[in-house]
Amino acid sequence: MDDISQLATQFNSSSDKDKLKLVPKLIDSGNSGWEILIEFLKSSSSESPNLVAGKVYQELIAAQTTGTQELVEKYLKNGIVTLKSAADIDYQTLEKLLIQKDFQAADSLTRAKLCELAGSDAIARKWLYFTEVDKIPGTDLQTIDRLWWVYSEGKFGFAVQRKLWLGVGKDFSQLWQKIGWKNDNNWTRYPQEFTWDLNAPTGHLPLLNQLRGVRVITSLFSHPVWSQNL
Repeated sequence: MDDISQLATQFNSSSDKDKLKLVPKLIDSGNSGWEILIEFLKSSSSESPNLVAGKVYQELIAAQTTGTQELVEKYLKNGIVTLKSAADIDYQTLEKLLIQKDFQAADSLTRAKLCELAGSDAIARKWLYFTEVDKIPGTDLQTIDRLWWVYSEGKFGFAVQRKLWLGVGKDFSQLWQKIGWKNDNNWTRYPQEFTWDLNAPTGHLPLLNQLRGVRVITSLFSHPVWSQNL
């Protein structure tokens, strides 16, 4: 069995955790490796893509070779995440920023999109009232969350933050420390003290605490979308 066949067998039979480690090796294997990854993405669900699919797609885009670009254009022109919106909002730019791991720009755009979903008053003031969170369609909230989760190897997203919040008994003082929004009693300073890459603590991004309060994020974590299967 040649090296690429052996690598393909190893990739296809591995756990998701081990698949993530093998993706760069397949990227470095050239066209044969790229085709294996494309086949994997073609068989993945665009309705609920997993972390491996996100990593594969990111690496294929990042390779920036003629071969990878042609394969992506031919088979994955519309990406790997279905960008559903009940409010007719375009999430392509957000997806592009997350694919590029430009998490700071993606964070800013996420807040802008949430304000857009909440309505004209939120757009004007550039932040949300907690009473406006219920206006955000669950479909859109789930799309935003899925983009963050898929393209961060599962480290970021509102659902990740909510799970951590529930895990500390809804104690925000513990949550802030756990996700790196506070260090001891000091708030993490925006933007210079936040970590804008995958070295950040799990749940570090996206940000929603710029008012240094809990009502908005409590409303978000209490949104009915998290108990639905949209």
